[in-house]
Amino acid sequence: MEQTTVRNIVADDFRTAAIFEKFSIDFCCHGNVPLEDACKQQGVSVDQVRSELGALVIGTTGEQDSFASWDLDKLADYVIDNHHKYVKSIIPTLLAHTQKVAMVHGERHAELLTIRDIFKNVAEELTQHMMKEELMLFPYIKSLARSARDGQPVRIPQFQTIQNPIRLMEAEHVSAGNGMDTIRQESKIYSIPSDACTTYRVTYQELEAFELDLHKHVHLENNILFPKAILLEQKLFHAMQSN
Repeated sequence: MEQTTVRNIVADDFRTAAIFEKFSIDFCCHGNVPLEDACKQQGVSVDQVRSELGALVIGTTGEQDSFASWDLDKLADYVIDNHHKYVKSIIPTLLAHTQKVAMVHGERHAELLTIRDIFKNVAEELTQHMMKEELMLFPYIKSLARSARDGQPVRIPQFQTIQNPIRLMEAEHVSAGNGMDTIRQESKIYSIPSDACTTYRVTYQELEAFELDLHKHVHLENNILFPKAILLEQKLFHAMQSN
């Protein structure tokens, strides 16, 4: 298992994501490294991580374990209906809360000013990012899935190959992930100070939940949806050239 990449471990069984989160091991944007290397980078025991991974109960654990087997259009819709919908709904609340606590507590806790500004940038980037996915990339991915099922030729997109927008989406994932990681560091892993008001506490809880959702969101795209879409496009293009 030590030489299996972190991203593949999570792709095979999404329950393992919680264990990697526990040890602050990145399984989405930077998950394409062997388990042993990832553990060394974080200064944790690979034996301990392997033990916890092995302790997962074997059996049926619901739909999240089967993402890798889903059709691409079903998976794209799942990302939109769950992760995109969540991000769109929580962004206005978090923008208001980070602004409020920065104004009230920023004089004593200067990190709140940084957190407010970084989250504003993350929110703007993700809003544009999701729009590009929903209007351009995901419709094309869904058309690939339909072409494969119906045995119909696939249209050549304006961007020529899906690898071009995917590279952009992955770069934007890294940017958003780095922003949230900086927020995590600035907040001392969402540690709530003794003088925090209720909104302060809630804001940190919301930011932590947002970061965890982003990790799952990016994992589904980077490690499952995008690689499968690239392979399917190559297969369909090859079939068209052979006819």
